[in-house]
Amino acid sequence: MLKAVILIGGPQKGTRFRPLSFEVPKPLFPVAGVPMIQHHIEACAQVPGMQEILLIGFYQPDEPLTRFLEATQQEFNLPVRYLQEFAPLGTGGGLYHFRDQILAGGPEAFFVLNADVCSDFPLSAMLAAHRYQPHPFLLLGTTANRTQSLNYGCIVENPQTHEVLHYVEKPSTFVSDIINCGIYLFSPEALKPLRDVFQRNQQDGQLEDSSGLWRGAGTIRLEQDVFSALAGQGQIYVHLTDGIWSQIKSAGSALYASRLYLGQYQLTHPERLAKHYQGGPRIRGNVYIHPTAKVAPSAVLGPNVSIGEGVTVGEGVRLRESIVLHGATLQEHTCVLHSIVGWGSTVGRWARVEGTPNDPNPNDPRAHMDSESLFKDGKLLPAITILGCRVRIPAEVLILNSIVLPHKELSRSFTNQIIL
Repeated sequence: MLKAVILIGGPQKGTRFRPLSFEVPKPLFPVAGVPMIQHHIEACAQVPGMQEILLIGFYQPDEPLTRFLEATQQEFNLPVRYLQEFAPLGTGGGLYHFRDQILAGGPEAFFVLNADVCSDFPLSAMLAAHRYQPHPFLLLGTTANRTQSLNYGCIVENPQTHEVLHYVEKPSTFVSDIINCGIYLFSPEALKPLRDVFQRNQQDGQLEDSSGLWRGAGTIRLEQDVFSALAGQGQIYVHLTDGIWSQIKSAGSALYASRLYLGQYQLTHPERLAKHYQGGPRIRGNVYIHPTAKVAPSAVLGPNVSIGEGVTVGEGVRLRESIVLHGATLQEHTCVLHSIVGWGSTVGRWARVEGTPNDPNPNDPRAHMDSESLFKDGKLLPAITILGCRVRIPAEVLILNSIVLPHKELSRSFTNQIIL
């Protein structure tokens, strides 16, 4: 039997995802029409022998998360449980803290997936590699260019055996063009090195905490505390993939991930892609439209557009490279490009909402999304435009390269601003 663990983090993470994460936990943000971590769960559920999926994080188990868990269990007929950490425990601390739940039933191995990655999840290929050559740790790796590799965990492998000989998390100089994808397959023996780190933390006296909890000892960083320490000892191996992969750290990267998943739907979920039909809107490229959305027949949608539940799209609207979230309204002849329109927001007639894409270099097959910052030298950098929850944009207004926080009603145009 097999299990899967999805590390969903907590509200103290994902600050670059604001203001979108103000309304919903980042792992539940819709990417290509479904919550971000549903892509992970769908991939895990397709692996033969999968018996249980565990979510580990520091979010409060609120109504949206509970509702998502219930719906997911019904859809996949598979136990999906949330295990809440008593404190943020790092990428490895939750695995050790909930080791009894992970090992219950005696799984042969368990997958570990970071929630904030977009991938085609080659889990079956990883499982085949693990069964052919069992080791405690198997990491999924991909390639990056020399400059961008510095933003990730870098892996030096033996090209014949694929053993990880050296691992450095976000090095200051070039180490390797093979990077860590944040997707792993561990054997039960992988928990022993985590125990060693926990015991070493105890001995080092890392226990002081204002709440009196053992947060210091329980915090374990898989990358620095385990992978770097064990590299070259015959315990960690890498499985390379040339499939789709990207991190989802910011709103801009969520829009890029939506494009990747919509393209993947051609193979995995063609039923989710909108089709052009007589009397319907014009569809260009890959587009997702929720069944409850109302789209005028003269609207032009795509490529890379995702329209959420209860959205209204008026006559003559042009939508491209954008995500429109639950309950939003785009009135007649609006133009929305490279933007995310928040829940319940309204864009008035003839208004234009436009952002600047920050896509990987199309001429470099190893390029990935940059971990972009919003500011440089005190100035807001050009990026996609984000309208927070229940924002109202009046008619004939231009919003360009701006971020509008929730519940704002604008009266004029803005360019390159954060509107508080």
